[in-house]
Amino acid sequence: MNTKSHRIVNTVFSRGITSFIWHTAKCIGRMPDHVRIKSGRALGRMILRGDSRHRRIAFKNLLSAYGGAMSNAEILSVCQKVFENLGLVFMEVCWSLAKDRSELFRCFRIEGWQHMREARNKGKGVLVLTAHFGNWELLTVIGALLGYPFRIVYRPMDFPPLENFVIRLRTRFGGGMISKKKGFRKILKSLEHNELVGLLMDQNVAWREGVFVPFFNTLACTNKGLALLAVKSGAPVIPLFLRRDKNGYTAEIWPEIPLMRTGDKIKDIEINTEAYTKAIEAVVRKYPDQWFGWLHRRWNTRPFCELPPRKSSDR
Repeated sequence: MNTKSHRIVNTVFSRGITSFIWHTAKCIGRMPDHVRIKSGRALGRMILRGDSRHRRIAFKNLLSAYGGAMSNAEILSVCQKVFENLGLVFMEVCWSLAKDRSELFRCFRIEGWQHMREARNKGKGVLVLTAHFGNWELLTVIGALLGYPFRIVYRPMDFPPLENFVIRLRTRFGGGMISKKKGFRKILKSLEHNELVGLLMDQNVAWREGVFVPFFNTLACTNKGLALLAVKSGAPVIPLFLRRDKNGYTAEIWPEIPLMRTGDKIKDIEINTEAYTKAIEAVVRKYPDQWFGWLHRRWNTRPFCELPPRKSSDR
């Protein structure tokens, strides 16, 4: 089989798996609501019991953030709800595929709509600050409800069928995707077209990609990309978080985070990144059980001053 034929076979095979995943998810989504919710929480508890590595990471992170304010029993309770949230995210994605557009949209509300409208009226596009919070996979519904062109910056997946599924999921209401790799210029181009560009800014990064700013009273290496984009483009930064509530989902749109300019480019990146991180911390403190980031090694990258000295044998 030549290279071209091999590529065609791989493409057809990949599309077949993607279609299978899509239709299977739709079937799961047709469960009655009470069954879907119970199943989602049960799935989360199964992951909690079976995934000891992420269970330890979540407990350690929660203990570090709340150890002085919560008992171990309270931290364990929040930890379980975090895993239940993960199970609910999966079941809700399936549920969203089984609903028609109008029926789905009725389950979403928007608070602070005017902040997004005022920001977009500036004509520089809008940088949407968000996080792996609530059900972040349904954020594109909010983009459709707002009626503005909305693109999401993402990291491509290694498994093509799942990658195709996620792209189809996130673009089904007209939104777009921008790959994180070499995406800076594409983001600037979207902003020039007065589009909304969403960036999830709540994960650990390597030294070369970030700056250290306080997050739950501990320095966390945080992606500096949003600050670089804001300084370069002058586009307003608007926080948007999609939380789950008793009657569906509510998108909290917060006022614009003012861009600070000191004349020192490095300092500007640091202070603006710190302001963005404070917004994420604020929403996580209000709803700690809805933040997926507790399962992530958010504080893994450490400043050089905190690293233990190397042994003579390591030199």
